[in-house]
Amino acid sequence: MSLHWTQHLILVPVLLPLLVGAALAPLTQGWHRLKYWLSYASLLGLLATSLALIFMTDGGHWQDGMGIYLAANWSAPFGIALLADRLSALMLLLTAVLGLASLHFTRTRWGRIGVHYHTLFQFLLMGINGAFLTHDLFNLFVFFEVMLAASYGLVLHGYNAERIRASMQYIAINLAAALLFLLGTALIYATTGTLNMADLAARVPLLSGEELALFKVGASVLALAFLTKGAMWPLGFWLPTTYAAASPPVAVMLVLMTKVGAYVILRLWLLIFSDNAGAAAGFGGDALLYAGMATIVFGAAGMLSTDTAGRMAGYGAIVSSGTLLAVIGYGQPTLVTAGIYYLIGSTIAVAAFLLLIELIDRIRTPRSAMLALTMEAFAVEDAPDEPTGRGVPAAMAFLSLAFAACALMIAGLPPLSGFVAKFGMFHALLNPQGAGAGTAAIPTAGWVLMALIIVSGLIAVISMMRFGVRTFWASGATEPPKVHRSEVAPILFLLALSVLMTVQANPLFGYLTRASDDIHRPGGYIGRVLAEPTVPGPGSAPGLAPATLSPKEAP
Repeated sequence: MSLHWTQHLILVPVLLPLLVGAALAPLTQGWHRLKYWLSYASLLGLLATSLALIFMTDGGHWQDGMGIYLAANWSAPFGIALLADRLSALMLLLTAVLGLASLHFTRTRWGRIGVHYHTLFQFLLMGINGAFLTHDLFNLFVFFEVMLAASYGLVLHGYNAERIRASMQYIAINLAAALLFLLGTALIYATTGTLNMADLAARVPLLSGEELALFKVGASVLALAFLTKGAMWPLGFWLPTTYAAASPPVAVMLVLMTKVGAYVILRLWLLIFSDNAGAAAGFGGDALLYAGMATIVFGAAGMLSTDTAGRMAGYGAIVSSGTLLAVIGYGQPTLVTAGIYYLIGSTIAVAAFLLLIELIDRIRTPRSAMLALTMEAFAVEDAPDEPTGRGVPAAMAFLSLAFAACALMIAGLPPLSGFVAKFGMFHALLNPQGAGAGTAAIPTAGWVLMALIIVSGLIAVISMMRFGVRTFWASGATEPPKVHRSEVAPILFLLALSVLMTVQANPLFGYLTRASDDIHRPGGYIGRVLAEPTVPGPGSAPGLAPATLSPKEAP
């Protein structure tokens, strides 16, 4: 028996950016073009690998749609296990797509500033991919630290006074979150004796009394670390400032990093606190639901209160994070399916808007911005002139149309993916399943969540249209901005993906339904990981799986 070559693909999303980042580190300032193309080749490799993993997880190549890689040939729970399933493969694809858009945007400007931008970018990809693949809490901490350490340098990229102030706040908050991560992990290990997620889920039902109470404390502390990264209110106060200060390609990756926190909460809570968790079943669900609702309110209020595009995008990301947390806490599988679709669409929408801001700022001169505010404050009436017959320049037409598309996606209006996601969530909330009744009553929390989603969408429309009027109508800009094809292409690419998500919503929802079913069946996941055999050595019987301890036999 030997390890099939396809299982080595699970390691590629971690190993490839690590090797490329290490190879780029010695290159000096004059090697910009080589560094760019090596980084680009790495991302193309990650894109191909993620597509292959999606095919193998959803195509019946692996048992139960799960591919497991046992590092150093140590069986779980003693060794490091990397696992690719439908959800993690989809998140790897989203990472590669946003990474390509971000990197392509840096070709003419941002990638040429500083020596180690591409090195840090590759290490950031390594940390994000590792967080999606690992199923061990300690290694999750390691990948989180790699991701955060790389992001510290990237947030400072192209530094100025505003960026330095925002980065100091960002670093301090994330160092505190890392400390909470360690404390929570230590408490969980003290009560269960394991950090492997599958083994942990198998042992939680056996806890009781003081051990269960201490475990819940550890899980709560651990959740605070993830929720800080996921921008839950009031822990997400740092996010709008950081988004507004960071360079646009870096801000795109920060959007994805925010979703890493929501992903880990989704993965861990549905695994460890499932209906099979005994006395711990459903722990923290109500807290996630109501905290998510409060986060939606906070994000919507922030969007309404700001006129800065970067901060507006940050508050939009907070609204999407709050919606995801509320969906997880609500505890309905069909709602989780629509929530994952919303995660993908909202991430792409905010990322496209952050890249677009860079180009919009080129027509928002201080004079035009002051003129727009003055006309609004003093109700200056601008009588329409006679049309001159001059056509709209192509760059201005692109900016205005792209902005309208971003506004539709962020607000969740038809016909783009944001509307499909919200329609899917409303359909799930209005048609609760389970409890053996097709006409089950809708809880009050369901009505409140729907109302908050609707109101936050209306507020997003008001905020985005106000910004659009000030920028494209009242600014008085006459000269079209100078834009490069490398800056336009990634925005068009992300907008086209949103259109594709809308057109192919049916097969995509089918895939997400299967992914949601996987994470709502923790028993199959636990058995699959703990029973994965190692590769026998020369003197071992082929196909013989190593003996593992049951939860009761484990120390």
